[in-house]
Formats: sequence, C-alpha cells, structure tokens
Amino acid sequence: MTKRVLLHVGTPKTGTSYLQDVLFRNRPVLAEHDILYPAERFDDQFLAALDLMRLPWGGLETEAVGAWDRLAARVRAWDGTAIISHEILATASRSQVGRALESLGHRDGVEIHVVLSVRDLVRQIPAEWQENVKHRRTLSYARFLEEIRDPQRDSRIATWFWGVQEVPDILDRWGHDLPPERLHLVTVPGPGGPPSLLWQRFSRVLGLDGLELDLEAERANPSLGVPETALLRRINQAVIHDLDPPDYRPLVRELLAHRTLSRRTDTPRLALPPDVHPWAQDLAAAWAGEIKDRGYDVVGDLADLVGAPPVQEWADPDHPREKQVAGAALDAISALLLENAKLRHAEERLAGELHEAHRALERAYLRPTYRFREKTVRRLRGSRAGRGALKAYRVARGRSSRSE
Repeated sequence: MTKRVLLHVGTPKTGTSYLQDVLFRNRPVLAEHDILYPAERFDDQFLAALDLMRLPWGGLETEAVGAWDRLAARVRAWDGTAIISHEILATASRSQVGRALESLGHRDGVEIHVVLSVRDLVRQIPAEWQENVKHRRTLSYARFLEEIRDPQRDSRIATWFWGVQEVPDILDRWGHDLPPERLHLVTVPGPGGPPSLLWQRFSRVLGLDGLELDLEAERANPSLGVPETALLRRINQAVIHDLDPPDYRPLVRELLAHRTLSRRTDTPRLALPPDVHPWAQDLAAAWAGEIKDRGYDVVGDLADLVGAPPVQEWADPDHPREKQVAGAALDAISALLLENAKLRHAEERLAGELHEAHRALERAYLRPTYRFREKTVRRLRGSRAGRGALKAYRVARGRSSRSE
C-alpha cells in the first residue's frame, strides 16, 4: 500500500471547523478503512500547527511544544493514508513547509498531497475582520479594510490576512517542491448552493466517498451579524485590559459569540462596502486565471472565487443601528446571568461535596478503629497507672451518658 498524506492547509472560514469536527469524531471508522486522523483531542492538530510555525497564541503555544513532532511520528508509523487539517497552516513560511514535508516522509517516498479550500474575497474579507474581533481585537472595520488594501502590506493585520488568504502565494509556498497534480483546490460554493455540496467536494479530494460517516456537526465557527459584531468589539474595548485570554475564550468567544449572538439571524449580515467590492472581485478573478494556468487540480468551480454582486443595502458595522445593538446586548446579558447562576449552583454543590469529604476525613482520623482500641486497652491493663486511667475513663463516660 502506498503511504499517502493529505495535508489540508486552509484557508480560514472555508468550512474547516466542520471538516475537522467530522474527521475527529469519525476516527474509528476512518481507521477501519486505513485512514488516520492523528488526534487524541479535538485541538491536537491546531497545537501541532502552532508548534510547527512557533506562533504565539494567548499562551497556548507553551502547551504546543513538541506537538508537531509527535503528530509527524504517528503519521510516519501509519501504513495507509493520513489526513492533517488546520487552516492556520496556510501562513507557514517556505522553511516551515520544508520542515513539515520532510518530517512527514516526503524525502522517503511518502506521497504527499496539499489541499487548499478557498472562498471568494467578497465573503472572506468581512469574515476575517469578524474573526479578529472574536480574538479580542478592537480594530474598526474601516481601519481593517484600509490596512489590507495598503500595497505595502507591512502591518500586523495585513501580514496575517494575506498570509492565510492570498491563494497563489499559499500554493507557491506549500507546492514549490510538489508536482502541480498533487495540489488540490477545493472551492466553496457561492451563497444559496446546497449545504452538502462543500462536503461532497471535501469528501472527493480526501478519498472519503462511500464511507459511512456521522456528518452531524458538534463544533462549528458560526458567523455574526453587523450589530452582534459591533457589540463584541465594544465589549473588547471595555474588558481587553482586565480579562485574560483563558477567561475571554469561554466567556466571550464561546458563550457570547458562538452560543448566543450567532443565533440572532434576523439582523444585517457583514458585507463588503460597495466601493471595495470591485477591487475584491478583480483580484479574485486574477487569482482564478493564475490557478488555471498552473494546472492544479480544481475540485469545484473557479467561478466560485469571483463572489456575489454587492449587497443592495450595506450596513456599516462601525456605525450600526443602536436599537439592534441594544437587542444583542440584552441577549448577551441574559446569557451571562444564566451562566453565572449555573456556575454558582455548581460551586455550591462542589462546596457541599467538599464539606462532606472533610467530615469523612475527620471521622476517619479522629475515630480509632476497633483493633486500635482493643490494643490500647490491653496495654493499659498491663500497668497499675493504666488500670486507673481506664477506670477514670469509664466513670467519666458513664456520667456523660446519664447527662444526655
């Protein structure tokens, strides 16, 4: 059997969370078909990507030390097909790509394929700004657009954005040592397409067709509307200096953004401003032409990269309707109150359990066992002083019993 590694390297916001969730939950089924998804916990491959690229990530990078080498060792020990997937791998440098391919056995004859999932810039640009907000940033949408359109691209925002979104450059970095037929481009269908179409494309390129997999999503990275994102940015401005990342993640990103505000679907959606729209479409069209000329394997349609026409009524997230923001804020406060009540009840239950544990320990230490008491009585009976002490103890105990 030819050893193969299918290396899915991004890009962000292209169904990656759903794909990784399905792969992680179906590991036993995949293994039965000689397919390895190397992960003991859902974020193992994220930690491996952090380790490969030495990326700081709110303290998680310390937990990631050695994660890539452990992942690569599992892949090398596997005789069939292995799948690796994380979207931040898109920004890996050429040297990091070289290390990744070599550690996975590229020089030893392992057949490595790189998979890149891509979506039109019309949707990717607002989605990337929203992800910045979900990761504690306070940058306005206008400033974000200004920085990514700056030809110098020397700001931190622009460097990251183009590192994970400039499709030809990502394919250059990951594919410079691979034949073009081993580079696969999966396009995300345009708005309004059947929800199953993207999975069908992933399934085809990863060799999952025909497998009985559980496709129900348990983890996702849902999007927010305009007022919800505006509210989240205001929360960031208020708490950024007081709320550390380990506290921010469960409370703000998970509880508020993903589990609460994402359910508000009747508010305006984030979109490109009408004056930025033509620039994004022209750039995507140029990318599509370059990809076609290079001869990569395209799973889907390059026309998907062009994107939809401008929205008729654009809502500015820097100047949202305050009534809509207030509605989002009420939902957020309600969620926090309910979460606080749940945590308080859990704390009270744990405090009760701890109190009972302390009492049990006290009883165990302060109440001697029968064997210990028997041994002590025999020792006391062996001396005159001991017999006197026993007599005094019985008298005192009798008085105590009568008084009760």
